[in-house]
Amino acid sequence: MTEWSIGKIKKIKYWTENLFSIIVNAQVNNFSAGQFTKLALDINGKKIKRAYSYINPPSNQNYEFYISNVQKGKLSPYLYNLKINDEIFISKDASGTFILNNIQSCENLWMLSTGTGIGPYLSILQDKVCFKKFTKIILVHSIRYIEDFSYLNLVKNIEKQHFNKLIVQIILTRNINNNNFLYGYIPNLIKNGQLEQKIGIKISSQNNHIMLCGHPEMIKQTQNFLEKNKGFSKNLKNKNGNITSERYW
Repeated sequence: MTEWSIGKIKKIKYWTENLFSIIVNAQVNNFSAGQFTKLALDINGKKIKRAYSYINPPSNQNYEFYISNVQKGKLSPYLYNLKINDEIFISKDASGTFILNNIQSCENLWMLSTGTGIGPYLSILQDKVCFKKFTKIILVHSIRYIEDFSYLNLVKNIEKQHFNKLIVQIILTRNINNNNFLYGYIPNLIKNGQLEQKIGIKISSQNNHIMLCGHPEMIKQTQNFLEKNKGFSKNLKNKNGNITSERYW
């Protein structure tokens, strides 16, 4: 059974019409970068809860969550309308195996994300352990428009600090005229080789690990292609592989 802590909203960031972040003050137990917790509100006499990944590293006790305001959603519209000092329930214990402890060291770690699926990667990157464990980190973020990259400044700062270790590639799914970005969808850009060509690193089952987070269809298509055509395998508790995934709904 979930043990809850009552937190207070410390800050709210409205990035776009539907993307926002909340920062919560609360007493919770230690978590690992990449894990998620549960947030809940009492709505019409019922406790409505959903899972959200920590954005902040474990060393930062300003607990931050990146949220998409789903129209007619049971919780996110209420989270969107919270005010400073409003109370919110947060699970004391984090969950999830989307963490570096479950991944063997290798040369290249690929972090592939869509939308708010970038969340756990932000926690992992700020934790900085990844830069000791892997030679190169390749963060690939797929969004509709560049305005949807809410944490671009944060990522740029991390990139500057680790300029020889972190590679950031933005993918837009709406038509663009910018050679710095790729246009399309992650599975297709892997299949046609454009992602490899742009990054300059071969996606090989040798010395590469792929992390997938975000839209379930992206994860499914990418994983299937890598397994069938590139020799990758799922990373399991009882069997080491080189694909680790986290579905966001």
